[in-house]
Amino acid sequence: MANASDGEEKKAGRGARPLRAASVIRVAIEQLSELLSQPAEGVSRCERGEDGVWHLAVEVLELARVPDTMSLLASYEVELDAEGELVGYRRTSRYERGRADRR
Repeated sequence: MANASDGEEKKAGRGARPLRAASVIRVAIEQLSELLSQPAEGVSRCERGEDGVWHLAVEVLELARVPDTMSLLASYEVELDAEGELVGYRRTSRYERGRADRR
C-alpha cells in the first residue's frame, strides 16, 4: 500500500499533479550531491518556468576548512525537467563561506 507522500515523489504523468517545489528541491539536492560526491548545503533559488522546467541554485560544500568560515562553497545552476529528472547543471560561482556577496 502506498503512503500519501509517495504520490509527490512519483513522476508527473498524464493527469497527474505537477511536482511541488519541496519535492523538486529534495530531488535536486540528492541528485547533485550524488553526481558531485559533495554535500549540498541548501537551495537559494527555485522557480518553475512556463514550460514546466525547474531552475534552481544549489549551494554545495566543495572544501571543508577550519575554521568553518574559510570553507569553500560553490553555487550550481541546476535544471530539472517537468518530471523531476536532473537534465543539467553548471557551477556559476565559488566562494569562501565567511565572505559577503560582492554584487
